[in-house]
Amino acid sequence: MSRVLDAIGSFIFVEDKPQPADVIMVVGGSAPESAETAASLWKQGYAPLILIGGGVSIKTGRFPGPSSKADVYSRSYASEYDFYLDVLTHNGVPESAVFGEDRSSFTRENALYARQAADSRGLAVKTALLVCQAFHARRSLMFYQSYFPETLFRVIPWPGFGITRDNWYTTDEGVSRVLGELQRCGEQFGAEDIERYRTE
Repeated sequence: MSRVLDAIGSFIFVEDKPQPADVIMVVGGSAPESAETAASLWKQGYAPLILIGGGVSIKTGRFPGPSSKADVYSRSYASEYDFYLDVLTHNGVPESAVFGEDRSSFTRENALYARQAADSRGLAVKTALLVCQAFHARRSLMFYQSYFPETLFRVIPWPGFGITRDNWYTTDEGVSRVLGELQRCGEQFGAEDIERYRTE
């Protein structure tokens, strides 16, 4: 692999080994694998709580339905939160271990409203596991760390669309999604985010 491709992959793809944490946070979306990953972590005892979030698509104004496994998760869902909650309970997580928000439509709002949800519970989050698709890891971490500057995040990705650090450059889909993420990291992360990092 060329140094340029390796540098892009190293930046976009972030992965840590799970360790005990205060909470598991799930970045919004319509892929059940995110909530399934969180359920697995919860059942292994990595954290007592799962913070989920997500409202409707900013593009369509509605929840599009599961992006996969629609035969397993077949209800009509009002929001990403509603969907994730169903996936979690379907996979053995009690509702009492789940909280979050149902207003966010994009990654920055996922992080902002997650912070508000944690604060409303009086939850001081010192450590968190952040679950997201692998190619979405860097942008997710940038925003969640921006709104939780005191929190140590460990990113627990799963290979959405089969895209990984090792293969992203081998398909048109992988190249499109990874370069799209690279662009959005620059376009969406602004001066106010930098200022929050400066004041950590």
